[in-house]
Amino acid sequence: MTHETESTEPKALPAGCQSINGKPYMANAKGALVPLESVNPRDLLMDETVRKILGYASPLADQIARFKKHTLEDVAGFLDILAQEYGLTRGGPKGNITLITFDGLQKVQVQVADRVTFGPELQQAKALVDECLNDWSADSNAALRTIVQSAFSVDKEGKVSPTELFSLLRHDIEDERWQRAMRAIRDSVRVEGSKEYVRFYRRAKPTDRWEPVSIDVAAA
Repeated sequence: MTHETESTEPKALPAGCQSINGKPYMANAKGALVPLESVNPRDLLMDETVRKILGYASPLADQIARFKKHTLEDVAGFLDILAQEYGLTRGGPKGNITLITFDGLQKVQVQVADRVTFGPELQQAKALVDECLNDWSADSNAALRTIVQSAFSVDKEGKVSPTELFSLLRHDIEDERWQRAMRAIRDSVRVEGSKEYVRFYRRAKPTDRWEPVSIDVAAA
């Protein structure tokens, strides 16, 4: 008659656990160590689920970053060959470019957008605009008030929208204070750098509309 014996190998700890003096602990969001036996099973299951998902997401994000890098290098290599054909030396920042397959069914776009922030002049612009709105008739400029409030409102990160703000520049208002405010907005613009965006498109026939090839999890 044989007898089964229990394994003497130590039981593996869940991911995120650490052993202290032979006892397993997990760090909570405040950094405090909590005995594993005191952690709610639902929290343990959620911890395991998140770690499993991120175990796939992290290397996938790295792969996409490498793919973008290789894509930009491929486009740059094509432009270098094109420049050599015309006896040019390509240099300086890359601009917007669109590449299309010979059959017109696949397309790659590289777009360069400036990263814009605003300096302290923007506060002066806001003060001047407020003066104008306070003096002007509320009824006659109700629509403009809404546009101004939207332009100077900040998002969750405390930043204003360049698109909304620049929309004010399109209004041709003769008030000298408004003109100074618009000049202050222009003077406040700071370009911190640029970011390259790569977009991909395909279609079944040349007469069809372009359909984006999404590499965005939210849009998949």
